[in-house]
Amino acid sequence: MITTTPAMPPAIAAHPVNAAVQAVKPVKRVSSAGLMDGGRELEIEHAGRVYRLRITQLNKLILTA
Repeated sequence: MITTTPAMPPAIAAHPVNAAVQAVKPVKRVSSAGLMDGGRELEIEHAGRVYRLRITQLNKLILTA
């Protein structure tokens, strides 16, 4: 009878230090007021598509394609 131990996923086994370094990178924060620049709607182009970010009457943000 032959027994084997489960293999570790390649990303974890090959680069444990690199994964930890990438996780520390801070997330960029932008205020909605600065982004909207006094308006209630703006268009964002991403990967050839245009998305619309708008502020609703209840002061919520909605992103639509």
